[in-house]
Amino acid sequence: MEGNELEKLRELVEFLKASGIAEFASEKGDVKLSLKFAAATIAPGAGLDMAQVAQLMAAQGAAAVPAAAAAESVAEVAEVKPHIVKSPIVGTFYESPSPGSPPFVKVGDVVEIGQVLCIVEAMKLMNEIESDAAGEIVERIAAGGQPVEYGQALFAIKVK
Repeated sequence: MEGNELEKLRELVEFLKASGIAEFASEKGDVKLSLKFAAATIAPGAGLDMAQVAQLMAAQGAAAVPAAAAAESVAEVAEVKPHIVKSPIVGTFYESPSPGSPPFVKVGDVVEIGQVLCIVEAMKLMNEIESDAAGEIVERIAAGGQPVEYGQALFAIKVK
């Protein structure tokens, strides 16, 4: 990439992050660009300028996209934004009640509010983490047996 193209890419990434857009893809010829930001959300009233999105996409070599089409794409992202279950404590993430046991939940399972999703061990105490939303598990974000931080994303749930 040339310096000018790299600078345009940086501007696009910063714009997408600031706008809360979770995912972006562009393709021109044999060059493909795909960006996905973890736990990104679209803030209500973010004041997205769709003409600016289309302009930035064109600057990156993407096919010209009318502002109306860009608005529809952003609306689709907003509709499918999953609910993120976060760790309420620092500890070690476990997806099952004991080694060798099946996980509490797996991707595709439908869960209810209050259903146990995992355990976070902290100071030798096993803390059951319950779902705070009803819906379908679409992603397990944390890795089994790995440390997690306070507020770290554990699961993504497609809310009913």
